[in-house]
Amino acid sequence: MKEKIIAIGYLVAMNLFTFILFGVDKHLARKKRPRIRNFTLFLFSALGGSLGGLFGMFVFRHKTNKLYYLLGIPLILILQFALLYYIRLF
Repeated sequence: MKEKIIAIGYLVAMNLFTFILFGVDKHLARKKRPRIRNFTLFLFSALGGSLGGLFGMFVFRHKTNKLYYLLGIPLILILQFALLYYIRLF
């Protein structure tokens, strides 16, 4: 039970952080300032923040015209749900 609470807390934090990263990157893009690297956005999505990344893409309308984001982030999300199901976290 304690492990589930820790895992859920981790996932909530990662998704919130990834959501914010997408928003910050959009803001930087509008200001024509140095951006957050694609690697970083994908890394935090892969480390558990894929749902936050997906919401960030559509809330901020950011990276939605990039095919590798439109396919990559949902694919990471599906793999994460499959992993969570496999280890019986949810």
